[in-house]
Amino acid sequence: MSLFSFCQWLQNTEVSVAIREGALLYPIIGGVHLLAIALFGGMILATDLRLLGWGLRRQPVSDVVKQLRVWKWIGGVVVIVSGLLLAWCEPEKLYHSKSFWIKMALMLLVGVHALAFRPVYRNPALLDKACVMPLQAKLAASLSLLLWIGLVLTGRLIAFDS
Repeated sequence: MSLFSFCQWLQNTEVSVAIREGALLYPIIGGVHLLAIALFGGMILATDLRLLGWGLRRQPVSDVVKQLRVWKWIGGVVVIVSGLLLAWCEPEKLYHSKSFWIKMALMLLVGVHALAFRPVYRNPALLDKACVMPLQAKLAASLSLLLWIGLVLTGRLIAFDS
C-alpha cells in the first residue's frame, strides 16, 4: 500500500469523517491544539530566553528548566494528540501540502536538536555554575527558537496550500 493509498483509506474512516463533518469537533480540537501550542511554546520561549540571558535572569537556569519541564510535557502531548486528530481528518490534503512536509522536516530537526543538545537540557545545574552562559547553551536556545518559529509558521501555512 502506498502512502497516498493509506491517506485515502484514513480519510474515509469513521473518525476522520466525524471530525471533518461534525459541527463542533473540528473547531474544538483546533482550539485545544492552539491552546496547547501557546502553553508549550510559552514554556519553550521562557527556557530559551533564559538560556540566552534575555529573560528570567534572576532565576537559576536549573530552576527555570525544572519548573517548566512538566508543563512542556503536558503541552507537548496535547499538541501531538490534537495535531494527529486534525491530520486524521484531512490526510489527502496534507499529502499534497508542501507546508505540511516542510513542517514534518522541521519536526525531525527538532528531534535531532533535542538529541544533539541533550547535555544542555539534562544538566541545567552545570549552567548555574558557569560564569558566562556556554556557547553550546546559547546555540541550543537560538536554534530552538528558529525551529519552533518555523514549525508554527509552516503549520499556519498548511491552511493556504491547495
